Amino acid sequence: MISLHNVDLIHEGRRRIDIESGRIISVGPEDVGGTGGLTTHLYCDKCLAFPGLINSHDHLHFDCFPRMGARKYSDYVEWGEDIHKANAGEIDAILRIPVPFRTQWGLYKNLLNGITTVVHHGDYLAVPEPVIEAFQKCNMIHSARQQRHWRWKLNTPSARRQPFVVHAGEGTNNRSRREIDSLIRWNMFGREMIAVHGVVMEEEQAGEFAALVWCPDSNYFLFDRTADIPRLRRRTTILFGTDSTLTASWNIWEHLRFARQLRMMTDEALFDSVTRAPAGSWRLQGRGRGTLTPGSEADIVVANRKTAARGYDAWFEINPSDIALVMKSGSVRLCDEERYRQLQRSGFDCTALSKVRLDGSAKYVHGDLPGLMAAIKGFAPQVAFPVQGET
Repeated sequence: MISLHNVDLIHEGRRRIDIESGRIISVGPEDVGGTGGLTTHLYCDKCLAFPGLINSHDHLHFDCFPRMGARKYSDYVEWGEDIHKANAGEIDAILRIPVPFRTQWGLYKNLLNGITTVVHHGDYLAVPEPVIEAFQKCNMIHSARQQRHWRWKLNTPSARRQPFVVHAGEGTNNRSRREIDSLIRWNMFGREMIAVHGVVMEEEQAGEFAALVWCPDSNYFLFDRTADIPRLRRRTTILFGTDSTLTASWNIWEHLRFARQLRMMTDEALFDSVTRAPAGSWRLQGRGRGTLTPGSEADIVVANRKTAARGYDAWFEINPSDIALVMKSGSVRLCDEERYRQLQRSGFDCTALSKVRLDGSAKYVHGDLPGLMAAIKGFAPQVAFPVQGET
């Protein structure tokens, strides 16, 4: 068993969380919970605990790219054509990195942000022993304009009973508007669809989708505009996504702060868009994702608090360098120097953890991240990582 002591929850104050067999078994005052001799105790004073984040949109094999794009575009097709002309050599160089290496880095990018489940959009990726969950239990359609036979895929009787995820309305022009209408019109069997971006989506159209994944950082980079979230959330569920580093910062906390500045959702709704809401949309409630309650899967993030801020103000201040602990199904996937020393003193087996440095802060992550970064640079030395490996 692992016990997290003195953690602050956003609305409940200081608590102790006990974890056993991959699940949370108790959340309560410090004097309540198991104290068995085999317990590993981690003390987290001045730290905020919250559920592992769920990133509802990324392209894991594209997270070695820098941002690409020299202007604002009318839609994603125009952007794609432009970067393939202007950045052809750079694109080819990154694509020479083996897909498994790029995919593993995409998972680490998410882990470093406190994300424990990330929804990959694209062709299925084989991910042996992933450091976090790469969620792919959905039917993938790229878009109505860039995937052949999408109508057949949406309507084939043999389709899996899982949501269809599709880029829709990713642009500011009439073609982007018509694309959404086409998806709705051709959804002849009423399949559950989850749209991504929806920059020009109308409120009535939103009612035809089970959810919309909002990626404001990517949208403003490409189009200087994003979806009309206050209107769309009247008709559908809003989830939050980062998109890949081709169009967005690697740091989800920058995305969340930007979204907060837009004042399109309340703090509570933004928090829910990376916790409870995606757990429902991706059908993860049965595993207790998105909450810190007894019986739920122990996907937990603990972050150091830098100021006296409380509640959501403290949560929105977080950066990857502040993250002290990430647990995935009760397994330690990342910890800072202080928690690492506590684990060592308790006799915890730390041999699976490798050391990296992020903004001057030491982090210990599951697996050989320094080796992975070195292997990637062997193919493309220009790739810039936000962390540095240490031996």
